[in-house]
Formats: sequence, C-alpha cells, structure tokens
Amino acid sequence: MPRAIWKGAITFGLVYVPVEVFPATQSERTGFNLLDRRTLDPVGYQQINKRTGKPIRRDDVVRGYEYEKDAYVVISDEEIKAASPESTQTVELLAFVEAAQVSFLYLDTPYWLAPDKRAGKTYALLRDALAASGKIGIASVVLHSRQHLAALVATGPALALQTLRWSTEVREFGAVQSVPRSAKAAGVSAHELQMARKLIDDMSTDWAPETYRDTYRDAILELAERKAREGKAHEVTHVETPAPERRSADIVDLSELLKRSLGKRGGSRGESGQPEKPAPRRGRRAA
Repeated sequence: MPRAIWKGAITFGLVYVPVEVFPATQSERTGFNLLDRRTLDPVGYQQINKRTGKPIRRDDVVRGYEYEKDAYVVISDEEIKAASPESTQTVELLAFVEAAQVSFLYLDTPYWLAPDKRAGKTYALLRDALAASGKIGIASVVLHSRQHLAALVATGPALALQTLRWSTEVREFGAVQSVPRSAKAAGVSAHELQMARKLIDDMSTDWAPETYRDTYRDAILELAERKAREGKAHEVTHVETPAPERRSADIVDLSELLKRSLGKRGGSRGESGQPEKPAPRRGRRAA
C-alpha cells in the first residue's frame, strides 16, 4: 500500500470529510542512465554557462523569470515560497458539473481519497450522493506546494481526486491548424460516413485496460535481459534498419479503403452474422 502524501479534508457547505490522499498511478517508464562508453561509468550532470560554455558552481545558480526576450528578473527561493499558494489541508468543493462536460484534455494526475477512521459515514454519504447525481465535483486543492483545479469523482467504492489543467494550459485546436467544418464540407459522402460508422461499430468493445500492454517497454526489457544473458551487456551494437516506407497522404478512393477495412473485419463475425467482440489487442493502436 503506498503511503499517504497528504492528509486533510473535503469541504462542501458545512460538511467536513477528513481524508488521506494516495497516489493512484505508478510509473513503468523505461529509464536509461547516461554512461561513458569507454568505462561504463555514469555521466553526471554539470551546470554550464550557455554563453561562455564554461562550467559554473552550483552556488552561483539563481532562478530567473524571462519577462522579455533575453531579459530576466532574478527571484530567490524565499520569494518564491512567500508568493506560492499557502499549504492548506482542504479539498474545497466549488461546484458540481456533468462529467461529460469536462474534456479529457483537462485531465492530469489521479489520486485515491481514503476516509479517516472517524469519517466513514460522511465519506460514504458524499460518495453515494455524488454517484447518484451523475455529476463530479470541481474543487481547489494545494498539492506539492502548487494550487490545482481538481475533479472529485465517485469511482466504485471510493472517491478519486483527478487534478485538472487550468484553462490557460489547454490550447484551442484552432491555434494549431484549421480543420474542415464538417465531413460533408470536406467532400465525404453519406455512404462513406455510414461505412465509417459501421467500422467503428464492428471494432467496438468494452474497456478492459489490462488487455493493453506497453510493448515498447517489454521489448527493451527483453533486449536488456537477452544481452546480459549472452554476455554482451557491455557491447555497443550497431544495427542497420531499413528506411521506413513512406506512405502517401493522398486518399485515392476513400470508399474503397472503407470497404476493404470492413471486409477485413468480416472474418470476426459469428454464425449469427452479428459482429463478435474483437479479441484483446496487445499494445496501443493509433487512431
């Protein structure tokens, strides 16, 4: 069981629910250390002056905020601490909204909320009332010396706290590039749209996260174990890989591509003629 990283309370109206916050995720990223290829000694981190290229002492490093191009204001750690949000022990509920109204683009980091020993009744009351409403709570909380917007969510037997990005942190897609106003405006026919929806229906299944794996991480671990087992742990192996095949972005016949896609899915139909649920797929697939 992970250790609680925060202890405080949920407050809404006059209701006070003492809780503890636990991490709800764990990292499984593939980590690499930088080494000197001649000796395999770890390579350390050195502070370098970007203008002169010379190393500098850590004591001479200060924090600066760039308010104009190449113009900085130096701010001390004490000033940062004084200006940062006061560390409070409260998840302050500000409002309740329909869950579907919160775009997945705003989702950041999830945490579990566990009730304090004396808060079982109020915790259950809030969880069940929230679940029955179909809504989520929008809250303000300070975690790791930073203020967060967060969503309070009833998830099965527990309450979860999902930190959210601020609106200023989410870019509108229009700032990236323009998109067609509609499929019809882009020249898509009603028949092509119908086939695309049919393909989505055929590939639809229940969400089962355990059926997907990080195949990249698995391959790296397998490679590392194999090189160690074969006594090649210290060898730098150069592998020639063929250049990736360049695929044209031009769609010659969208209808034909949809028909072929549906044809490939046809083999998964059962005797009843109804599409069966797709078999679990390994790894993540690009949309």
